Amino acid sequence: MEKKDWNLQKRLRSFAYAGNGIRLLFTQPNACIHAVVMVLVILAGWWFGISRLEWCAILLCIGGVLMAEAMNTAVEALADKVSVEKDPLIGRAKDLAAGAVLIFVMAAVAVGLIVFLPRVLMLF
Repeated sequence: MEKKDWNLQKRLRSFAYAGNGIRLLFTQPNACIHAVVMVLVILAGWWFGISRLEWCAILLCIGGVLMAEAMNTAVEALADKVSVEKDPLIGRAKDLAAGAVLIFVMAAVAVGLIVFLPRVLMLF
């Protein structure tokens, strides 16, 4: 097995690349919508004083949605680089990636309803 070169500068550079990826993610309109919702959910969690376990669920959902959106954006960028022409396989890949985001968003909404709906209903 080949020994990998562990170089601190390379590791730090990899964090810079990842940070750039996060910056690029938030240039996407859908990611900006997710960010607004994320801030609102965090504020609601603080306002309602949700439990540590509920925070874990909420934060995992936030991270998952953003991760799925980043992967979708990456698939779209690569697909557009491969071919600008209509291609059924590229269209399928893009649709699947977008569907993955939607699946995670639906799960996150369900978690949000489980955590927040009883608290909101108690206000009325």
